[in-house]
Amino acid sequence: MSDTLKNNLALVTGASKGIGRAICVELANAGYRVIINYRSDEAGAAETLALVKNSGSDGRVVQFDVTDHNATQDAIEQIIKADGAIDTLINNAGITADGLFIMMPRKDWDKVIETSLNGFYNVTRPVLEKMIRLKRGSIISIASIAGLVGNRGQANYAAAKAGLIAASRSVATEVARLGIRVNVVAPGLIDTEMIKDAPVDNIKTLIPMARIGQPAEVARVVRFLCSDDASYVTGQVLSVNGGMF
Repeated sequence: MSDTLKNNLALVTGASKGIGRAICVELANAGYRVIINYRSDEAGAAETLALVKNSGSDGRVVQFDVTDHNATQDAIEQIIKADGAIDTLINNAGITADGLFIMMPRKDWDKVIETSLNGFYNVTRPVLEKMIRLKRGSIISIASIAGLVGNRGQANYAAAKAGLIAASRSVATEVARLGIRVNVVAPGLIDTEMIKDAPVDNIKTLIPMARIGQPAEVARVVRFLCSDDASYVTGQVLSVNGGMF
């Protein structure tokens, strides 16, 4: 894979485990320096960093909560000051708080929206400001099949991810002429902690490939979108879901 962004800097939010970790390792294998963001799982972030360094690349761990606007702004300013411009941003941070909508407390609605959607604003805006000055960059947000078709018991999560898709497409139209690409990856059922309580055997019957996806399969699509092999791809949603629709 050709990759003219090789050796440049990528920031991956929510990277202490799961898909975020897999993306960090995949980008490290491609030669990117990786900033590994986490909110509370310090040990998990350290494990991700070890995997990045084992891949022969460099990186470091940075703690901030993407829902905290001021803390996020400060952290990104410090990253740019210490490490240089962020060429690639992966908005991966997200949480679930599942429940039927009619029984969902407001706090569960708010915290999911704040992480995926407000977090997108808090992280992307300061990073994009620098990208615009340099007229280069790639932004990829990790959404979900739930944001495309909805999912019972996940009205908050589906709303957050659908908003993330719409926001990404809108920003893509604003910055395409400035050399910046903005895309979305929408995974289906992926083998992470997020599905530990899901009825996996039942759900697999709905997947044409009849299996659960692996984080690395999502990460490889992300790496493609980061690379110059995707130089004419922006404003798109790539589904990684085993053919569910």
